[in-house]
Amino acid sequence: MLGAASGNRIAAFREAKDYAGCNWSALNSPTVDTNIYLLVFLWLDLLLLNKKVGVSPTVHYVDVLGFESTYLQSFPHDVLSLLLLFPLTPQHGEFRKKQDDEQKDKEPDAKVYFMKQTLENSCGLLAVIHAAACNKDKLSFDNDSALKNFLDKSADASPGDRAKLLEENEDLRSAHNSIAAEGQCRPNEDGIHFHLVVFTAVNGHLYELDGLTGKPIDHGPTSEGKLLEDAGKICKQFTEREHGDVRFSAVALVKAA
Repeated sequence: MLGAASGNRIAAFREAKDYAGCNWSALNSPTVDTNIYLLVFLWLDLLLLNKKVGVSPTVHYVDVLGFESTYLQSFPHDVLSLLLLFPLTPQHGEFRKKQDDEQKDKEPDAKVYFMKQTLENSCGLLAVIHAAACNKDKLSFDNDSALKNFLDKSADASPGDRAKLLEENEDLRSAHNSIAAEGQCRPNEDGIHFHLVVFTAVNGHLYELDGLTGKPIDHGPTSEGKLLEDAGKICKQFTEREHGDVRFSAVALVKAA
């Protein structure tokens, strides 16, 4: 189970910093006792970031404690997107190269909102943007929401132009850095950085949104109520490729009760 209390996992998360710009601080956790779950920190950072950028509390994040099918099938929430935090290892890099070849002839649905990551430490914010954009019709925003303003302005832009718009967006940068400033960061001793991706459904297909890839990754058909289970199968493949590495965490964006 991903949620098992572990001093090693907490230490790993404290040391985590995002991959791949300028003047963007790394999102990470404040120092706390090691009996707090790793994924609580991810949940807290994303929750605070949602509030900072103007997403009203019609949705919230819920811990996903494992990827076993029986657990996912009994998950008691209506899931809009799944967010996965994982280590960027050499194994992952080699897998992405093979996956790029497999995906080269697949054209994603035009309704999938996707943007590239060009700023260091911004994958947490990109995850919030991707999850919100692909579920925009299910969310409510504050009147002065910096995120809604960005989504409206970038709606018709290309993935690369959306990245440029984010580079120039002082409101989102300020919101991101104000959350990052509440934590304490130090480099991971083994040189491994961490990254955050989003799984979401658009027009009956499961997509993985990773700003470090060239386009959305199409994982095939999914159906209403099956997003978490189908995305969980892909996440389980992430963990299996790392041969015992437990530095993974996941949260689901769900509708508020």
